[in-house]
Amino acid sequence: MEIDIDAPVDRVWALTQDAGEHGRWDVRFSTIKPAGITEDGAVSFVYTRRVPLHTVTGRGISLGERSRPDGTRTSALRFSTRDPLSPIRAGRGYWRYTPLDGDATRFTTGYDYAPGWGRVLDLIARPLLGWATAWSFDRLRIWLERHEEPERWPLRSVLWMWNPHRPRAARCRRAPVGGSRRDDHLRDAPATLATLSEPEAL
Repeated sequence: MEIDIDAPVDRVWALTQDAGEHGRWDVRFSTIKPAGITEDGAVSFVYTRRVPLHTVTGRGISLGERSRPDGTRTSALRFSTRDPLSPIRAGRGYWRYTPLDGDATRFTTGYDYAPGWGRVLDLIARPLLGWATAWSFDRLRIWLERHEEPERWPLRSVLWMWNPHRPRAARCRRAPVGGSRRDDHLRDAPATLATLSEPEAL
């Protein structure tokens, strides 16, 4: 899925590659903390997602490319957890940053994962995670374009149906422009994704 953001690539990169800033706009995580840099320059991190009476904890690794021949930037990542209450056991994905005319950016993602709750319950969890991704992308867009910090729009703001300025998942395209089918999530992934090893789960 993807969204067009009226902000330069440098600014979009800064708010998505910094672990502390990422945790502020992405509702799929409660915290993301750096845990070191590998020999090949990849960044390891520990993430949490707080739910009632429990906190899911996992580990991830990401590798970014800031300069590519086609002018885009990419970030590949893998993540995993042993927590039996997590809907995701292990996954991988990427972000792509494409400069547009007028100093704007097309921000694209693709990801897939092994379900933690089994295939049947994943029929419920997967659409919800897709919605959370799209909603978070629009919250990031609002932060960059309107300078409204993401904390202004907590997850419960989805109930504020009367407010047309709140984040909306529907503003995010589920099938990228000129990209692959909706069910082919990693077809356009950067080559760096194949070089990342799965992090040791917590």
